Amino acid sequence: MRATATFTVKAFVPTELKPEPEVSTGLPVGVATMEKSYEGEVVGRSATLFTAAFDQATGVGTYVAMESFEGSLHGREGAFNFVHSATTSGSDRTAEFFTVVPSSGTGELAGITGAGGMAVDADGTHRIWFDYTLG
Repeated sequence: MRATATFTVKAFVPTELKPEPEVSTGLPVGVATMEKSYEGEVVGRSATLFTAAFDQATGVGTYVAMESFEGSLHGREGAFNFVHSATTSGSDRTAEFFTVVPSSGTGELAGITGAGGMAVDADGTHRIWFDYTLG
């Protein structure tokens, strides 16, 4: 099944956490926490650990995010984790990865497996979709 939604970022909070030992590279590495809100066939909220090697000035870099979602997909209530990653050269989105973490589902979403994706429309609308099965 495919569940689609739009989402908004309610909070993006950079942390002071740095890799140890510190290694100097061409792009700074940072860690942040995020809170998102979802509307559509996916309804709920997520808490995210977000890590990136990214240059704010040029928009070049890669991120990896682990999200813990709580809410519903097509009216089925529960929670689960999903992970996603992408790379940008400033004007594109490549090397995308998006998967539901196995054995992470609870409630009516227990046994959820699958993948998905994200996109940002020209007007700034953030979209997400899950291609999932419940087993």
